Amino acid sequence: MDLLRFITCGSVDDGKSTLIGRLLYDSDSVSLDVLAAIENRPAVHGAIDLALLTDGLRAEREQGITIDVAHKYFTTPRRKFIITDAPGHVQYTRNMVTGASNADLAIVLVDARLGVIEQTRRHTLVAALLGIRQFVLAVNKMDLVGNDEAVFDAIVAEYTTVTRQLDVADVVAIPLSALHGDNVVRRSHKLAWYAGPSLLEHLEQIDVTEDVSADEPRFQVQYVIRPQQVDLPDYRGYAGRIQSGVYRKGDKVRVLPSGLETEIEALEVGQQEVDTAVAPQGVIIRLRDNVDVSRGDSIIVASSKPHVTRAFEATLCWMDERTLEPGQKFLLQHHTALVKASVSALLSKTNVETLLRSAAESAHLNDIVRVRIKTAVPLVADAYQKNRATGAFILLDEQTGATLAAGMIDATE
Repeated sequence: MDLLRFITCGSVDDGKSTLIGRLLYDSDSVSLDVLAAIENRPAVHGAIDLALLTDGLRAEREQGITIDVAHKYFTTPRRKFIITDAPGHVQYTRNMVTGASNADLAIVLVDARLGVIEQTRRHTLVAALLGIRQFVLAVNKMDLVGNDEAVFDAIVAEYTTVTRQLDVADVVAIPLSALHGDNVVRRSHKLAWYAGPSLLEHLEQIDVTEDVSADEPRFQVQYVIRPQQVDLPDYRGYAGRIQSGVYRKGDKVRVLPSGLETEIEALEVGQQEVDTAVAPQGVIIRLRDNVDVSRGDSIIVASSKPHVTRAFEATLCWMDERTLEPGQKFLLQHHTALVKASVSALLSKTNVETLLRSAAESAHLNDIVRVRIKTAVPLVADAYQKNRATGAFILLDEQTGATLAAGMIDATE
């Protein structure tokens, strides 16, 4: 069975945790001991408090909000799922960025009584920036608006305006009630005017298969292996995870940023030699020539032409309470490569309400800004929209190592 990773996002109290709980509960994915524990807790509006299945922190349960990023796993006869429950509060937008970075699909919840609000736009914008192209608009709490089709249609029309601005075309809208289970796992007669699939039916049917051979081959060295034991051959191997594409024994490759060329002598996956390895496999690459390769270097198929650059434009999701201003210096983490960098210019800031860009002199917590970055040494990078694996990075505080921003490369110079 294939795997679908999806994130639930939206504003606080839209019912994200309850929706996930309902998916787990109605698909029989809750263990008997956990089920007994939540059934003994006080009911919510006459129903089991299913949010308890995801709101695991004590502070979350006490406040009735989601703070941490929660991951849940379940399986149906048709597919495996990994669910990320993202916090709805503005101050936890950075948590949402973390959760969305590996998702294939985003479920954006909207309270049917409130419609599309600022946080709906913010989370849709962040998810789109992070490369998610498949969205579900889940209009929740339809029971509180009398299951009115006109209310649903008005929300869909407003949200369509948002997704058009972000160039997101693949959106499926589903009316539902997470609390009562209407249209979550099974279609409900209470919403008989809706002719589409339930949420789970849609998640089981959506196509998430990827042709890894269509991607440019990318591999960054995580660790240099030198087994110097009597019972093992003496060789130098380069361990890491294939970020994209396919690597084959005999491929002519180039080591970047040095530019040295050689050939793949052997590939090892799980301590077994193989002829082919594909993303996202962990692999050890052995080269025919004894060339200089270090942690953070990239081994690229010679026919591929990535950008090797010290300057690029990027979109940042600023995650720190300190203000970002031009000229500030950071550490830039690009997978295993860690280099010194500076933000040489702030180019624009995105208004979350209008989704329009305007000039910016600084950035504050949760701002989304476009910047120009310069690095002390060259990086092997691609535009994020072309390759999510090699187009992503984070900025770290030089002194503390704290994460200050998540970045997506827009264009290299």
